[in-house]
Amino acid sequence: MLQAIGLTSTPRRDLTSAVDDLTFEARSGSVTALLGASGAGKTTALRLMLELQPGRGITYFRGLPLHRVAHPAREVGVLLGAVPGHPGRTVRGQLRMLGAAAGVPAARADELLGAVGLDGLRGERLGTLSLGMDRRLGLATALLGDPHALLLDAPSAGLSLRESTWLFGLLRAHAARGGTVLYTTSDPKEAARTADHVVTIDDGRLVADQDGAEFARTRLRPRVAVRTPHAARLADALSREARAERRSVEVVAEAGSRLTVYGSSCPEIGETAFRHGVLVHQLADEFGDTGPEPVHHPALAAALAPIPLPRPVSLPASGQGSGTVPAPASEADTAPTRAVIAPPAELRAAPRTNPVTNSATASTSTSTSTPGPASDGPGPLPRPVPPLSPRPVRSPLRPLRYELHRMFGIRTTPLIVAAVVLVSVLLALFLARAGGTPPHRLLVAWPAILPLPPAVLGAGLLGALTFGDEFRYPALAGARGTVPRRLALLLAKLAVTAASALILAFLVVAVDGAALRLVYGHAAAPVPDNWPALGAGWAGLAVGCAWAGLLGAGVFRVTVAGVAVVVAVPTLAVPLLRTAFAGPSARSTAGLPARLRELAWLQWPTRADHWLTAVAGLLARPLAAALVLSVSVLLCAYLLTGLRRRARW
Repeated sequence: MLQAIGLTSTPRRDLTSAVDDLTFEARSGSVTALLGASGAGKTTALRLMLELQPGRGITYFRGLPLHRVAHPAREVGVLLGAVPGHPGRTVRGQLRMLGAAAGVPAARADELLGAVGLDGLRGERLGTLSLGMDRRLGLATALLGDPHALLLDAPSAGLSLRESTWLFGLLRAHAARGGTVLYTTSDPKEAARTADHVVTIDDGRLVADQDGAEFARTRLRPRVAVRTPHAARLADALSREARAERRSVEVVAEAGSRLTVYGSSCPEIGETAFRHGVLVHQLADEFGDTGPEPVHHPALAAALAPIPLPRPVSLPASGQGSGTVPAPASEADTAPTRAVIAPPAELRAAPRTNPVTNSATASTSTSTSTPGPASDGPGPLPRPVPPLSPRPVRSPLRPLRYELHRMFGIRTTPLIVAAVVLVSVLLALFLARAGGTPPHRLLVAWPAILPLPPAVLGAGLLGALTFGDEFRYPALAGARGTVPRRLALLLAKLAVTAASALILAFLVVAVDGAALRLVYGHAAAPVPDNWPALGAGWAGLAVGCAWAGLLGAGVFRVTVAGVAVVVAVPTLAVPLLRTAFAGPSARSTAGLPARLRELAWLQWPTRADHWLTAVAGLLARPLAAALVLSVSVLLCAYLLTGLRRRARW
């Protein structure tokens, strides 16, 4: 069960609250529609329930607020608009990445792709999916953790009848297993057709809280649905008689042989048809939209028309044919009534034609074929969603798995690496031909006119994209709002970014050296004598710039800011440090390793003094000092602005 109590959004400046003291509940085992016009506050209410924006009130998911749920993905699945993900990521890669974040097995992605009918599209990119396929992927994302509650914002908006039927069939199946389903809609007819419970809001306030049948009876405009092979004749007759009697009757011609009549009743229309000799196949008093054709599969019928049919009574034969009309409604019988005039026996024995798919099928058979993408039919029934093990994956490697899937699941990372290697090779060959470049700068393709070599700039770009893509394509926003800025996620990003920077840095050195020796001979790329110190400095520079880009993008929430921070270190921070330490020094750091040995509890070997001296000398360089200072400041800013926000990994 889901209980929303006193939801009130924080107003902006002098504006009124989008949601004001909204209280309702969605019961387990039922589908609840949150109905309201555009701007009524439906989406804001969902975001307040999910604690995605500030406000007052609380929402209990089976007795617990969301921030106290140990595993939110196991409790609530969310679909807010389109699937939030990088357009270059594959369908399967998106689910596997989010599955790593939710702590579910990797095989869960393939199971859900089969359940939502995306088996053949697992290799497609998100940017190429149609609206219907995108919505199916969104449902698969919401069902990753096998949640008890599903919260969906306008899930059927823009979908065809076929896709809408499939979607609500899946939601109905989830509710039938004991789950809670809450979705928003602005169409009252859709709410009456698909929901067991309807909560109506207007201007952020509760207007009505009703069962589906009661809502259809009291809130929708009644009408009569008519099916006849002579729709034009009957429509003309009804209009002429209404004008003659000065009654307000509206006749709307629907698809095929269907008419919708407002302002009249079944007896009046039946009498008009009888007087003009018009054959009528169906008369039905309707309050909600029951769709263009009654659906004969039980699961689809439950999804499309959950309102029960009344008990018909027989009319005596009159020589003009026979039929049935609904019994008079009693006080206890408040459900909408339908009347069906029976067709002749020869028509009842003929195969039934489905006007939605335009295919003839036997009345006792059930079609299981999958219609094509352009079909307007209801499509195949949703497959049962496989259950998930009740024990979640408790592993500290969950953030690391997520980050690996996120970074290497798109083509951006290999393209950046290939571009950096190519530019470095060309630049190294040009520098070797021109001459005058020291060997250690030649191997990394670092001319004096550039503030940083291409490999370091590439490492900084990879780091900036680590958080930049999170905010541009927030893959986790649909489940928990903003990027979950937890310490575990930060450590995973730092580790993966550092490893990527090291691989890129030493790959460039290896490829540059091989290219120089291939083109100019072995003498063009000599190995420096102090290669261990140079290698350590090169690795530290690459990792430091990658971390600076990562933290810069994390603090300012944009990739460009991370790249700007990387470029600003040698161009702005280094000159400032050189100016600050340009004067003579009255003290020296000589003997620092010995003093550190005296303060330490454990005594390290004397040979370690050499390494400590080398590290101290490396940090004393302006570029290294500026990089360490920049990373430290950015890390503090990130911790102060990010981790104080309430979010769960």
